[in-house]
Amino acid sequence: MNFFKRFQGRTLVLFTLAVTICFTAIACGGGGGSQTQASIGIPPELVVDYIHSVAEADRTAYTKHVVNRLKTLEGKPKEAGVVPAEATEAWQQANGVPLPAQMFRLGAELASEKGTFTYGLISPWNINDSQAPKGEFESAGMQQVVDTGEPYKAEREIAGQKYYSAIYPDKAIAEACVTCHNEHPIHKERYPDKVFKLNDVMGGVVINLPLT
Repeated sequence: MNFFKRFQGRTLVLFTLAVTICFTAIACGGGGGSQTQASIGIPPELVVDYIHSVAEADRTAYTKHVVNRLKTLEGKPKEAGVVPAEATEAWQQANGVPLPAQMFRLGAELASEKGTFTYGLISPWNINDSQAPKGEFESAGMQQVVDTGEPYKAEREIAGQKYYSAIYPDKAIAEACVTCHNEHPIHKERYPDKVFKLNDVMGGVVINLPLT
């Protein structure tokens, strides 16, 4: 458990560092326009790009350098595995480690508790009901991301608060991503004709940045 706390803590520190560097660079910029730049602040579309870059890099590193090295994935042996441990959805009961999507969600929960922005996963082929697209923005945006493979960004209002929101394509970066989804009983039941391949768009990463 200490490993996961350290991993989540490092993710939050990287988020904070990225945003702080951006604001510092603008506030400390030379020239007569520096005060105007500082008062305007960094564009929200750039902030969400930074947040996404850090979140995606952390999950990719976890997938490639932790999950891919384990000997077992959801009860099945991995040929290239060298670490005697299992990545499984029931990681707490099985004394294993979380799947990449679960690790991503653990970090998102920690960030939402201590930060001012939120992020999470959604998918039109969701296994977890909480990760289904919600509302017009997520439904329309997720469809556009699937169709184009490009991010979808816009301002919107949530519970009376204005946000700058973005949906980024969530792609299958490793065989573990494809195997877990394609072989999951809920996926087979709900989406029997959907078979993911490496680099397919499997869903989206949603980031909500408050405009205050």
